[in-house]
Amino acid sequence: MPRRTITSARAIALALSVTLVSAVSASLGHANGRSPALPLANVYHPGVNLGDYWVSEKLDGVRAYWDGKQLWSRGGHVYAAPDWFTRQFPSQPLDGELWSGRGRFAELSGVVRKVQPVGREWREVRFHVFDLPTPDVPFEQRYRRLQQLVLQARSDYLVLVQQRAVASHDELMAQLQATEEAGGEGLMLKRRQSRYQAGRSDDLLKVKSHEDAEATVVGHLPGKGKYQGLLGALEVELDSGRRFRLGTGFTDAERRHPPAIGARVTFRYRGFTATGLPRFASFLRIRNDEPEHME
Repeated sequence: MPRRTITSARAIALALSVTLVSAVSASLGHANGRSPALPLANVYHPGVNLGDYWVSEKLDGVRAYWDGKQLWSRGGHVYAAPDWFTRQFPSQPLDGELWSGRGRFAELSGVVRKVQPVGREWREVRFHVFDLPTPDVPFEQRYRRLQQLVLQARSDYLVLVQQRAVASHDELMAQLQATEEAGGEGLMLKRRQSRYQAGRSDDLLKVKSHEDAEATVVGHLPGKGKYQGLLGALEVELDSGRRFRLGTGFTDAERRHPPAIGARVTFRYRGFTATGLPRFASFLRIRNDEPEHME
């Protein structure tokens, strides 16, 4: 090959590398003490053209961003994964979730948040990847590349989230029912031609039989009757600043030791009241998926 051709090829490869690194750095705010800029989901509604989407299971795990060297949380902190856990991960950034299986969020959270990782606990965890943070490339192409990267990595701890087509709303609802009956949380729809971009959009849709959201605990209300001496309800504040009470969904243990003031909690609800507050809101769990900090 002529020297000029070799030089040109190297220059092109270098330019592509610089472009990718720059784009990833721009999408990752943690380099400047900010959270990673991640795509977030809207809620599915009938009438969506399902031919534009692929469907996958919604994992009840901990969102994580692999930057090629470390796993970052949504809040911009590093998960202290053991070296052996990430040793075979590709140097290219990946978007996904740390997951231990259905119904194990609380256990998983306790494992991945520790400053000093416990090896035997991390053996139960896998990084399930569902997107490749490459700018200006349709998801279909990103997913094909993601398949190759996971296959080439040959890591026991790196798993590809499977995407598949769905033909109709009825088929989607049947898949949702089967997933929930098996203990799953729900489904996700990803637009096949979507670009990787931060923020909420209809490029990513969550499909569940109930809705959920997060709020901050601002008060404890005492219980009455059989809950005398225990928690009666939490007063919580939405990100909008509006407050309401969460009085159902707690175990007796949670009523004895309720979430602390300032804790982030996830609650389920079904629609909204006439005043715009969540209807039939019920406590689900403490949303404690950020890593602990050294004192």
